[in-house]
Amino acid sequence: MVMQVCNGATLMCSCGSAPSALIVLPANKVLTSYQPAANIMDHKPVVNIPTFGLCNTLSNPAVAAATSAASGVLTPMPCVPMTTSPWISGAATVMLGYQPALNDSSTLMCNWAGSISIKVAGQATHKVP
Repeated sequence: MVMQVCNGATLMCSCGSAPSALIVLPANKVLTSYQPAANIMDHKPVVNIPTFGLCNTLSNPAVAAATSAASGVLTPMPCVPMTTSPWISGAATVMLGYQPALNDSSTLMCNWAGSISIKVAGQATHKVP
């Protein structure tokens, strides 16, 4: 079952060392599970996509420089996501703020070669009174 993604969803980058939580600002004025709902444009580094701990890809200039300084030994550096394009394939039939809503099967590419996926959509799985 595909789920709508909201603020607090758990994200993971294939080149990062730790999970992160999606930050969705209430600009679209739509809530799901009492949290702001996300659309494919919620991809801005730091604003929406926080750090994933340490980055371990040589495509990241900071990692490449540190690895070079360590005589070729891979040296992970702090992650600073570089997500310049929207999430790929949001909901085809659900529009949110004039953009496709974000669902938990969407992915986001980092310019440093990482693929960011949604591990937990962020919605409450229990009934709220």
